Order: sequence, then C-alpha cells, then structure tokens
Amino acid sequence: MKKLLNGLLILLPLGVLLACEPAAVPEVNTAENSTAPSQASQQDQATPALSSESLYDDDKAPGSMLYDLPRQVIDGVWSAIGAVAPTTYANSGHNNNLSFVVTAEGVLVVNAGSSYLLAKAMHDEIKKRTDQPVRYVVLENGQAHAMLGTSYWQEQGAIVIAHEDAAHEIQENAFSILDRVKRSIKDKAEGTVVSMPDETFKDEKLIEMGGVRFELRRLGPAHSPGDILVWLPDKQLVISGDMAFHQRMLPLFEHTDTAGWLGSWEKFAALEAKYVIPGHGEPTNMTEVTRYTKDYLVHLRSKVAELIENGGTLQDAYKIDQSAYMHLPTAELLAQRNAAQVFRAMEFE
Repeated sequence: MKKLLNGLLILLPLGVLLACEPAAVPEVNTAENSTAPSQASQQDQATPALSSESLYDDDKAPGSMLYDLPRQVIDGVWSAIGAVAPTTYANSGHNNNLSFVVTAEGVLVVNAGSSYLLAKAMHDEIKKRTDQPVRYVVLENGQAHAMLGTSYWQEQGAIVIAHEDAAHEIQENAFSILDRVKRSIKDKAEGTVVSMPDETFKDEKLIEMGGVRFELRRLGPAHSPGDILVWLPDKQLVISGDMAFHQRMLPLFEHTDTAGWLGSWEKFAALEAKYVIPGHGEPTNMTEVTRYTKDYLVHLRSKVAELIENGGTLQDAYKIDQSAYMHLPTAELLAQRNAAQVFRAMEFE
C-alpha cells in the first residue's frame, strides 16, 4: 500500500488527482440505486473517510466499466457518480461525475469520460433509459476524465463542445495524459485516442433542445483551465464540474488561481441553484459545496496570509490546521500540498 500511495503522490502534480451540522437539502429522486443529497450529508457525519485499499479498490458496478450506474437526480436529469479517488484500474478511470439530460429532441451529456470503453458503457446505460439520440457532449474542462472518451461520442454523431482554454489544454497535454491513463487502466483504455472538440466558446454558449434551455458558462478562474458549468435555469439545477467540491478534498494545482476562484464563486452563488451536481461526489446543494469549496479556500488563504504577515515559511504552511476537512477522501494526499500551493501563490500576490 505504501508503494501505491507514493506513486499517487508523484502523479498529483500531473493532475491525475484531483464536524458540521447537516444542511437542509432539496428533495431529489431516491429511486433504486440512488442516494439523496440529504443522505450524503448524513453520511459525511457518520462514515469515516475511505482510505487505503477501500478508497482505491472500490467498485459499485462490477459488471460495468462505470464505477456506479446512473441514477435520476430530478426529472430528466441523470448522473453516474464516480469514485472519489484517483484513477485506478478498479474504478476504470470513472472518478468524476458523468451526467446527462434527456429532452424530447435528444440528450445532452456532460463529460465524455476517461476512455473510449467508458464512454461506450455510459452510452449503453443512456440507451436503457431513453430512445433519444445523444446530440451534444459538453466537456467540463480538459482533464482526462472529461475528454478522453471524445472520439467515441463523435462516432455516434454527437457534437462535442468545450471552452477554448480546455481545448488548448487538450491540444498541449492530451497525449501525455493518455499515456498516464493507459498505465493506470491498462487494457480498459483499448480504443482510446486523442480527439479535439468540435466546437469551442469563450464566455457562454446557449443550447435550446426539446424545450430545455442549457447555458454553458465560463464564470472565470476556478480549479483548472477551461472550467465551465452547465446551468439549467428552468430546473434550478447546475452541473458545476470542478467549480464545486464537497465529498472529497479539492486539489490545487500550479495553474489554480484561488483568488480568482473565489471571485468566480460569487457569480456561481448568484445562480441560486436549488440542485448541484458537482464534478465529484453525490448531488447536493449550495450550502454543502460552499462549505467544502469556498469556505475551504477562504480558510487556507486566511491562514497563509497570517503566516506571511508574521514572517512564516513554506515549512510552516505544511502545519496549517485543516482538521475540519481531513475526513474527506484524498485529504491525506492533498492537504499539505494544497497549503504549500497557496503559500507559493500568495507570496507574490
């Protein structure tokens, strides 16, 4: 296990990773194979964080490439919730949320998946739930689990859309990303190739399909280049991508602008979404993602500001108290790294 953790720590900079009162959570569909946000909040209190083998070797749908099968969040909106862990052979690279919205004129999918076979497995599940064709696939950013399944969807006739910065990331880094994924999931990466999105946009793109309005928005700096969200105003639901986290510790990379992320958060909060499907973890609400995203960033930045003001060093940053967040999966891998990343950035702000 020690060798596994050491290996994951090496991969962290490359982007493979990524005691509160329960909040009031809007009602969602709790059909078979579904977990409501209110249940997820309760589990945060009662269940210790997954760690070691239980985190990296878990698989809720062993008969599928998917880590877990799609569940209906609200009417017409489904999501296959990925593992809150790094990419492993056991989770087949399904460590983010793959969502889709069914309309009377077609389906819009959010995230292509991290491989050709994972995209196919997702499509197989979609076809069990609707006869409508997949017309659009939206990439939340340029990371592996968002974009490496692109070629599969294009073969099905779908239009793949991404932010222009995400497209740049794919063009610059996708081949090295694909190589890492192949090493992680081995034969499960069969058929996976790098393919560029069909369309890009800068600030916002609107799609009207089957009576549903989709607003693809870039709110500003967040977790990684090209982060976008999909806002469904009529349903009061946002598929936030990596704008928001709540059931795993968020990772901070060299390109993450935490000050900019907090500025973008104000625009995100202004949506006043009732339902939030984050990039990772169960569907939830704004109270929960605020607690574990905005509040976490504010906490780190305030503690680092105090250190810098008092002449503290990078070594002191590693000791910042993050105990309120250490129950989150991946915290043991990310907490000190995150504190160091904020310290390095704030030294020059």
